[in-house]
Amino acid sequence: MDLEALRLMVYREFATTGHAPTFAQLQEQFIDSEWIRSGLADLAQRKLLVLGQEYQILMAHPFSAVPMGFSVMGEKMLWWGGCAWDSFALPQLLEMEVPMLISTRCPNCSSPHAWNVGRLAPPTGSQVAHFLVPVSKSWEDVIHTCNNQRIFCSADCVASWLVANNLTSGYVMNLETLWLLASHWYDGRLDYGYQRRGATDAADYLRKVGLDGPFWV
Repeated sequence: MDLEALRLMVYREFATTGHAPTFAQLQEQFIDSEWIRSGLADLAQRKLLVLGQEYQILMAHPFSAVPMGFSVMGEKMLWWGGCAWDSFALPQLLEMEVPMLISTRCPNCSSPHAWNVGRLAPPTGSQVAHFLVPVSKSWEDVIHTCNNQRIFCSADCVASWLVANNLTSGYVMNLETLWLLASHWYDGRLDYGYQRRGATDAADYLRKVGLDGPFWV
């Protein structure tokens, strides 16, 4: 059976409903339960899905089946944003819903923030995004990584949060840089035949958006 068809069904279900497909839905399409389990495990191994217990689909970047601090609302649909990066990527991937209202709270002081995010220009705002985990280590515990890619009121809020949680600073960027990072990262994920970026492709992309350095390699 076609593993790419399985991947595409997962992604398109997220795109059109805001939810991961259930195992029963996958069985309606692919019939063979053991093949489905094996296929989901293979896609997770390739870092195209994140699975929980009993093959539950938790994430298919940039989509999330669980809340991680962001909501992303289009004209007719609502999605959970998996992290700051993925939330800002959804308006780029789902152009039929643009612009989208992305909302969150500052992890330090709980102040609410929201932006209209589209494809043509970054949103305005003085907030900053903080990525705690270096990209090279992001898949060691990807749920932890995504839970700690958040948007703060300011660099001062980041500093206070780090002290309160006894953590070392990661990477801080403004909203324009976050938007540039997310703008084309997931191009093609809703198309048949998508190939995840290799290390060289990813490094080239990061350099193009001005994010060259040790945090990103």
